[in-house]
Amino acid sequence: MSVLSLLGLVSMQEADFAEEWLRFATLALTRAAEAIGALVIATGMLRAMFAWLAQNLPGRDRDASTESIRLGLGRSLGLALEFLLAADILATAVAPSWDAIGKLAAIATIRTLLNYFLGWELHEEERRREAREMPTAGSGDGGVEDNPSPRSARR
Repeated sequence: MSVLSLLGLVSMQEADFAEEWLRFATLALTRAAEAIGALVIATGMLRAMFAWLAQNLPGRDRDASTESIRLGLGRSLGLALEFLLAADILATAVAPSWDAIGKLAAIATIRTLLNYFLGWELHEEERRREAREMPTAGSGDGGVEDNPSPRSARR
C-alpha cells in the first residue's frame, strides 16, 4: 500500500501505477548508467590499446614511457566506477530490502575505495611527471618556470 493512497491523495490503482512507473524508470536509468560505465571502460581500453600499439610500431622510440597511456586509462576507469556506483544506488532506490541495502553498502565501499586509490595513484603519477618536466620547462634562469601551471601555483 502506497503512502499517497493511505493519505487519500490518490486511489490505490493510481498509486500502484505510479509505483510501477517509478520502478520502470529507475530500472531504465540503472541500465543506462551501467551501459555508460561499460562504454567508458571499453573506450578507455581501446584508446589505451591503440596508443600502446602506435608507440610500439617498428621505428618508434620503444623507450618512451607508457605513463600517459596509464593515466588516460586510469581516468577512464575512475569515471566508469562513478557510473557503476550510480547504477548500484539507483538499483536500490525503490523499496529496497535490508539485504539490498547491505549489498549496496559493501559495493559502494569497495568501489569508493578503488576510486580513491586510483585517483591517488593518478595524482601521484601526474606529480612525478611534473617534477621530471620542471627543469626543462624553465628558461635557464635558475629553474623558474616561464609559464607555471595552475597546479604548481597552488602548492
